[in-house]
Amino acid sequence: MIRLKSPSDIEHLRVAGSKLGQVLQEIGTMVAPGVTTGELDRAAERHIRELGAVPAFLHYSGYPASLCVSVNEQVIHGIPGRRVLKSGDVVSLDLGLIYEDWYADSAITVACGSVTAEDAKLIETTRRSLYAGIDAVHVGARLGDIGHAVQQIAEGQGMSVVRDYVGHGVGKELHEDPEVPNYGKDGTGILLKEGLVIAIEPMVNAGSSAVRVLDDGWTVVTADGRKSAHFEHTIAVTALGPVILTQP
Repeated sequence: MIRLKSPSDIEHLRVAGSKLGQVLQEIGTMVAPGVTTGELDRAAERHIRELGAVPAFLHYSGYPASLCVSVNEQVIHGIPGRRVLKSGDVVSLDLGLIYEDWYADSAITVACGSVTAEDAKLIETTRRSLYAGIDAVHVGARLGDIGHAVQQIAEGQGMSVVRDYVGHGVGKELHEDPEVPNYGKDGTGILLKEGLVIAIEPMVNAGSSAVRVLDDGWTVVTADGRKSAHFEHTIAVTALGPVILTQP
C-alpha cells in the first residue's frame, strides 16, 4: 500500500534527510588511501547519534553495521570491517537514519585517491542518472518515466543498470511501496501523486547488469567483476516539482 505524506510529514522527513545528508557528506570526505571501511562505519554511527538520530541499517534484518561500504565490483550492501582502502578504489557509501520515527536513505560514490578516466566516467554517469531520474518527477508523471530517464543516461554511456535491486518508498518504514526500478518505459506505471516520497537509487555497472550475492549473505557484486557505482536521494513529489529531502 502506498502511503502519501502530508506537508507536515514531508517537513519531518526533510529534517531527518538533512541530518543524513550532513553525515554522508562528512563520511565521503574521509575516504582516502589507508582508511579502513570499519573506520568509516564507526564515524557514521557516531555522527548520526551526535545529531540525536539512530542508524537505520544497524541490525536491520540482521545487517551488522550502520553504513554499507561497497568497493569496486561490490554493488551494494558491502559490510565494513578491516579492509584498507587504496588509491584507485571506487567506494560507494549507502547510509540511513531514523529521526523522530522518520527514515531517510541516501548514497554516494566517491573516488579514493586517483582513479582511472573510465572509473571517473562511471561515477559521474551514475550521478547524472540519479538527477535525470529526479528531473522526471512531477505530479502526473508515471513511475516508468523515472526508470526510463535513469536507463537512458547509463546505457547511453555504454553502461548497464542493475535490475535485481530497486528504489523504494520511504516514510515511517525504511522500505515502503512502491518499488522504483532504475529501468522502464516512459508513460507506464503508477501515477506520481503529491505527497509520494521515494528513494531513487541507480546502481550502474561498467559492464553487464548481472549481479550475485557473496557467501556473507549481504554483499552484492557484479557477475563479471567490473566496477559499479551507486547514488541515492530521498525525494518528495510536490505540486512545485521534486524536492530532494536528503540534502546536507
